Amino acid sequence: MSEAMTDAAEQEASFLNELGRRVRHARTVRGLSRKLLSQASGLSERYIAQLESGQGNVSIILLRRVANAMGMRLDDLVSSQEASSDWRVIRDLLDQASPDQIALAKSALAGSTAAEARTVRRRVALVGLRGAGKSTLGRMAAAHLGWRFVELNTEIERENGLSVREIFAIYGQEGYRRLEQKALRGLAEQPGPMVLATGGSIVAEPLTYDLLLSSFYTIWLQARPEEHLQRVRDQGHVEGKGDPTSVLEDLRAVLLSREPLYARASAVVDTSDVPVEVMAERLIEVIEARFSGNDNGGKRPAA
Repeated sequence: MSEAMTDAAEQEASFLNELGRRVRHARTVRGLSRKLLSQASGLSERYIAQLESGQGNVSIILLRRVANAMGMRLDDLVSSQEASSDWRVIRDLLDQASPDQIALAKSALAGSTAAEARTVRRRVALVGLRGAGKSTLGRMAAAHLGWRFVELNTEIERENGLSVREIFAIYGQEGYRRLEQKALRGLAEQPGPMVLATGGSIVAEPLTYDLLLSSFYTIWLQARPEEHLQRVRDQGHVEGKGDPTSVLEDLRAVLLSREPLYARASAVVDTSDVPVEVMAERLIEVIEARFSGNDNGGKRPAA
């Protein structure tokens, strides 16, 4: 084999390995198992496993089905360089922009206009894995503050007259994400005061998460994977069957993939190893500090 052919083969192998890594990361950050992705895309678990391991000849049509099943764009998987979350947000905004908005964006990027400072209204959003306490603590904090409490999934169901399960069954992952963004945009236009509990995977959708970060004071409710799992089990959302070690490892992988995204929140509240009343006190303390004029502008992990 000639040197040129060897180089080409190495480049192709490198591309397939990187493609597999991106698919695996995108699936994990969305909390999808290979089985669920297989069901959503109509492809076998074996094919997805081969794809993620960088093996085999990838059909562009089948790869497109994988991307669609995860609510992604195909170019995010096959681009020669991995796109930053900011670039994906800008690209998606441009896709929806009017000619006048595009012209204004070009002017701003060229340095012709100064960015206006944003005023954060009394709107708080809670992010974190399932079992972080977003609903329980959010409701307790809202009651203490006299604010309105909203669950984003409940708002989606109310607007569409369908349960989240039905939305996924009818419209799939991509359809749900579209309705999620629409509901969030409506809430972002409301003045507040409001405490919003979001879904755990909202951070995986760049445009939606950017809207959340820019419109709400966002707090990450942080806990150890073991606590997340136990809380979800206590709520009856996880069957007692199956290999507990495997379930915990999957949860650790999801948390690890999302941690850099959750860390973009304005504040962090640690909910590990303390009673729920203490968790609520920590959350309320962070919210009151932010909106009483005592916020120091940085991350404020609760003690």
